[in-house]
Amino acid sequence: MTELAGDRLGDWISTVENDSLTALVSFARNLCRDLEAVRNGLSLPYSSGAVEGHVNRVKMLKRQMFGRANFNLSPEAHATAELKSHGLRQSQCA
Repeated sequence: MTELAGDRLGDWISTVENDSLTALVSFARNLCRDLEAVRNGLSLPYSSGAVEGHVNRVKMLKRQMFGRANFNLSPEAHATAELKSHGLRQSQCA
């Protein structure tokens, strides 16, 4: 969709309701639940794209940091990690 055409939404929904694709018919019927908001989204020149981009970036950073920060700090895990960093196995140290 390259133009603001929210005024044609009602015609599109009427056409789709007579279609044989049940998923498309269901989608069109669910649009009717909040028809005014959908029509405004297709008619008004405002966009939340920039905000959504920033939210997506923040979520990606949080996932990355959570993965890095989620290591086990128990003494056994720390000792095993220390041995691995020196190329040793636990059985070699006993």
